[in-house]
Amino acid sequence: MASVNGIDLEVGQKIIETVKNNPEFGKTLWRARTFWRGGTKAESEIRNFKVSMDEPLDLGGTDTAPNPVEMVLAALGSCLVVGYSLNAAMLGIELQKIEIDMEGDIDLPGFFGLPSEIQPGFTTIKVKVFLKSAASLEQLEEVHKRVISTSPVGLTLTKNVTLDIELVKRRTA
Repeated sequence: MASVNGIDLEVGQKIIETVKNNPEFGKTLWRARTFWRGGTKAESEIRNFKVSMDEPLDLGGTDTAPNPVEMVLAALGSCLVVGYSLNAAMLGIELQKIEIDMEGDIDLPGFFGLPSEIQPGFTTIKVKVFLKSAASLEQLEEVHKRVISTSPVGLTLTKNVTLDIELVKRRTA
């Protein structure tokens, strides 16, 4: 079995063909469940994994884990890594290294409910991608175009998404 960038090309091609021939198989549903762990700490269960989050000391937390907005940046970076490794592999391009630096700005007055012209949340996220490969710059630019046009996390951050948050009323035990 041929493998490029740790990607089994046969498996990758089978997944692509399956979705191409049966678009319904491409409609997926993802879940996470998050629990409060006191103060500003939270723990999310994602499949069989537990991910902790907390705020830094200067935002009232105990700095025991990344905060949620840092996790958004990490999710974007991780999604991009998958995109670069997979797209390059499917094009037969070997990568020796992928490194992605991200930064985003957030207006804290809006988060604290103080008067602000800016809504809470990132206003700009800057991403720098570093790829090490023997491939030509043109080949790497082609991979880059594919990745930024298909990244689920990247595209989610750039479009309006329906967000339906419901408070479920129930008695406490």
